[in-house]
Amino acid sequence: MANLISRRNFLIAGALVGGGIAVGYGLADDKPTNASFAATTDQGEFALNAYVKISKQGDVSIAIPHSEMGQGIYTALAMLVAEELEVDLALVRVEAAPVDPVYANVVALMDTLPFSDGHHRGEATIGAWGMQKLGGLLGVQATGGSTSVRNSWSPMQQAGATAREMLIRAAADMWGVPASDCRAKEGRIVFKGDNKSASYGELVERASRQALPTERPLKPASERKLIGQSQERLDIPAKVNGTAGFGVDVELPDMAYAAVKLCPVFGGTVASVDEKAVRVMPGVIKTVRFDTGVAVIADSFWRAKKAVEALPVTFNEGEHADLSSDGIFELFSDALQSGDPRGYTEEGDIEAELNNASTVLSARYKAPFLAHACMEPMNCTALVGDNDVEIWVPNQSPTLAAWFAEKTADVPAENVKVHTTYLGGGFGRRVEVDYVVMAVTIAKALRGRPVKLIWTRENDIQHDMYRPAALADFKASLSEDGQINGWHNRLAGPSVTRSFTERLLPWAGADMPDNTAVEGAADIPYKLPHKLIEQVPVPTPVPVGYWRSVGHSFTGFFTEGFMDELAVAANKDPVDFRLAHLKEHADFTSVLTRLKKLSGWEEELPAGTGRGVALHESFGSIVGQVAEVTVNADKELSVDKVYCVIDCGEVVNPDTVMAQMESGIIFGLTAALYGEITLEEGRVTQSNFPDYEMIKLFSCPEIVVELAPSGRPMGGVGEPGTPPIAAAVVNAIYDAIQVRVRELPLSNGDFSV
Repeated sequence: MANLISRRNFLIAGALVGGGIAVGYGLADDKPTNASFAATTDQGEFALNAYVKISKQGDVSIAIPHSEMGQGIYTALAMLVAEELEVDLALVRVEAAPVDPVYANVVALMDTLPFSDGHHRGEATIGAWGMQKLGGLLGVQATGGSTSVRNSWSPMQQAGATAREMLIRAAADMWGVPASDCRAKEGRIVFKGDNKSASYGELVERASRQALPTERPLKPASERKLIGQSQERLDIPAKVNGTAGFGVDVELPDMAYAAVKLCPVFGGTVASVDEKAVRVMPGVIKTVRFDTGVAVIADSFWRAKKAVEALPVTFNEGEHADLSSDGIFELFSDALQSGDPRGYTEEGDIEAELNNASTVLSARYKAPFLAHACMEPMNCTALVGDNDVEIWVPNQSPTLAAWFAEKTADVPAENVKVHTTYLGGGFGRRVEVDYVVMAVTIAKALRGRPVKLIWTRENDIQHDMYRPAALADFKASLSEDGQINGWHNRLAGPSVTRSFTERLLPWAGADMPDNTAVEGAADIPYKLPHKLIEQVPVPTPVPVGYWRSVGHSFTGFFTEGFMDELAVAANKDPVDFRLAHLKEHADFTSVLTRLKKLSGWEEELPAGTGRGVALHESFGSIVGQVAEVTVNADKELSVDKVYCVIDCGEVVNPDTVMAQMESGIIFGLTAALYGEITLEEGRVTQSNFPDYEMIKLFSCPEIVVELAPSGRPMGGVGEPGTPPIAAAVVNAIYDAIQVRVRELPLSNGDFSV
């Protein structure tokens, strides 16, 4: 990696130092760059800015700078443009934006500031302003951190308004009338009194020659027709009729296919390969060896898979061949006792408070490594020419994919082309570039012919970038009236930021602070006079990465589980106990109060049935959940119903927000019930869905979602539904049978799930 050009080194490293990556901006200040989007126009199409192109037939296409992986972003962002452009949403066409710095995601970089998305309002600081400017400079385009709408809300509204004003001016020039007497209406520009009108198709060529308007007024909220109203998803029809193009659907003329066998031990390498053993197998074209494994290229994926399975390979397992889950958690435990912690939040004098308090409670919580297990396994199609490379890939960062394809193929940056397909799940896995590098490496061995690399499910689960495992110790003191006076939380686990950085820039693996290790723990809203939240970084050979809600996915479980323990110790109702510590936060109070009513919290339940509550803020949104569970005499557990209330600020498409809450709950519930990656002898023991189980339809609870916007700044919705669910379920188990669960997954305990 040392010979990546110096500017690129700066761009990636600079973005990562803050604890994350800069991931789609849009209409850059007042001078939108539309050269890349203009290059995608067909005959008769004109790009009016970096987001909007219109054909002479009046067809409107909108460039979406974020990847569609089932979260509905193609629809939400298209709504912002269509609203201002005054066109029917059902008639617009959406497409993945090309790779260009104009689509950089500055909000994701701003969110790397310590807890800037929370109730501390860090987004209003000079630091956030600086990060915003830096994000525009870096120009890294990606999807993650529940930032897509937050990032693109303003640029895409402005893009729609800019195109509208250009069309209005074109009509005014054509008719020789003042532009102020013209307006946009249902895909046409009309002169006052509707005496004259022209379609967008009739005007677009003339409009494309208009100077960028200095004024592009946005609609008042009271006049909106789309924003805030549920709209049908634009991507659903193609996904239902089978025409949607995912990465695994890519078909090109004369395409070959590749399957791989990878060293099962982290850090291991290939020692030897007997290529002759498979050379005569049907369809085999070539064998390719790389550091961590081997590939077979064949004329079909099935033939490539059968050949690589038969290929004799000897691996050098390296220094981690004795790595085990037990050994890793022993390291975590030792670190909690004697490690050197980093302090993230400190108020009052926690040591004195805990030493002098009459009532002190303590607990240890544990969360395992987790795989992403996207329904579409990792894949990438690559075509490497003599001096160019083209890839078709479901990805969360086309910028990173382009950079690493360029480096691997050793071609000029201007000769790299990335086609972003639909993603069959992402959850942070597809911001990684390992499978892109692998595909381009393999395709280099067959220059001039496209090669589609597809991982098996076993490859996918055993060679992931996993959600970190973590241990957390708590100590808290209660006053005589049942209030929390002291709160000490120390966590131990590996750093996502460090692991991700080292994969991109092995030479830049600094031991940097990592907000993802403590997010959701260090910025809890409860009033705690004395508190200390700290984390001990414990590097492990297990590669860790971004996973839906990242650190919130385990800190939500830890923090809200322990809050429930304190409520029980104080002999308080769990909802009322939380409300008593939220008097300074009307928005949190509103969510919890509405949740109490929605869930029928005070209604009696039958024996063996319980309710549990959890409240958590992540990615700028507050989510409260109540789970209802039943545990019978044989410890058979069923999660019967989940109530969810979210305050994410202003809402674009309510239907999408509700769907994302349901999705996040199911994702988090799957992890709580079954999710665990374990290691023995340096390798992952799970291999496919029979031993890395997903929740089934018959065991999925009924989910009720209510939106409760309070006027707070806009938050994300892709991830915030996941963090509260594990705590809500274990708290409900306690309510049902008075058994306290502090370790996941539940299937590892005494429960049958």
